[in-house]
Amino acid sequence: MSDDKYLKRTIVKETVPSRYLEDGSRELRIYLPPGYNEVLSYPVVYGQDGEDLFNFGRAATLANRLIIDGELEPFILVGVDVNKKKRTSEYAPDGERHEAYISFFAEELLPFIEERYPVRRERRERLLIGDSLGGTVSLHLALRYPELWNRVLSLSGAFYGASQTIASKQADLSWLQLYQYVGLQETDFETDTGVYDFVKLNQDMYAILSDRGADIRYIEKDGKHQWGSWQQEIPDGLQHFLD
Repeated sequence: MSDDKYLKRTIVKETVPSRYLEDGSRELRIYLPPGYNEVLSYPVVYGQDGEDLFNFGRAATLANRLIIDGELEPFILVGVDVNKKKRTSEYAPDGERHEAYISFFAEELLPFIEERYPVRRERRERLLIGDSLGGTVSLHLALRYPELWNRVLSLSGAFYGASQTIASKQADLSWLQLYQYVGLQETDFETDTGVYDFVKLNQDMYAILSDRGADIRYIEKDGKHQWGSWQQEIPDGLQHFLD
């Protein structure tokens, strides 16, 4: 990871206008792979917590390494920024801004990217990635819009009661593919809404989803509820879907 060739990244910033979001727009940061060419077509990864995903998750550098080293074909990564004061209300399924956010994501963000970048438009060529509540909203985007997304990379998903209730109401999830990671040191993590055992939350969600036929690669190993742990898991998660 210290090799300079991995650090020469192309990241473009965009602003998506929105009629759903109260701010009227949302900032994006878009990673374009080495050798990017508009006459080609690329798989696309849509990431929550865009600023943190790029800065603390080092997602663009990790993507560069995987592509340059020939471990993955080139892909485009779209990081969607969030106002952290509004994060829970947008990402949690019982949040007051959740419906507006997922409508923005599916009806405004997706067409915005597909009109401007040569991304593949088949569902199997799209991937959602998110950490904690970002993993939660990624799953709910797939549940709400299964025609658009069926692949989710969840890093320590915050699968609280509301999420489990929604998932339990699904009859058939055989179309859903999930890479679900949680760190074993996440048993008493304090959030803005309380202290939670993320291992138990993820075990419970795994049971719910797998019981309904979802295809899940479930990972438990040493790790804390922080980017230092999630960063280590991103390459394996991307390779699981994009290889």
